[in-house]
Amino acid sequence: MAPSKADVNAMVAALFTLTGGLERARRQRRAAGTLSLLQLITDRGAIRPSEIADLQGVHPSLITRQVRELEDAGHVRVAADPADGRSCLVTLTPAGADDLKRLTQVGLDRFALFVAEWQPGDVRTLTALLDKLRHSIAAVTAREQQQRQLGRRWAGTSRRDEPG
Repeated sequence: MAPSKADVNAMVAALFTLTGGLERARRQRRAAGTLSLLQLITDRGAIRPSEIADLQGVHPSLITRQVRELEDAGHVRVAADPADGRSCLVTLTPAGADDLKRLTQVGLDRFALFVAEWQPGDVRTLTALLDKLRHSIAAVTAREQQQRQLGRRWAGTSRRDEPG
């Protein structure tokens, strides 16, 4: 049996409250924003600032400023994009990798405080449920994308092309 609308509403409200708080922390706490940016650069290898802005849902000028600050600190390297001379690619430096490790540990220590009074099984259960939700979201998104593509193919077919 599917969850009730009230259950889904309560879950969504809790998730939005949680993610909103995390997003505010990322914007307000310099270390959280730096950690997020360094993680993204690490995950992508070499990435254009415009892609970073798209992935983080922020204005490109904000990313330009943040990347410049990270470059000045020696945490990233900015080089011309060989595929597009009008753009550049941002990569992590060894100093950036060290700072990423440090900031990751600070973040883990902070989250450990949040769940310090929890039972270990509760943390594992939350992790399993969040993974389950992430996989469900990915599956639904893939199905919707497939349906849109099928719809576009149908829309491109005229009545004369259909067997009759």
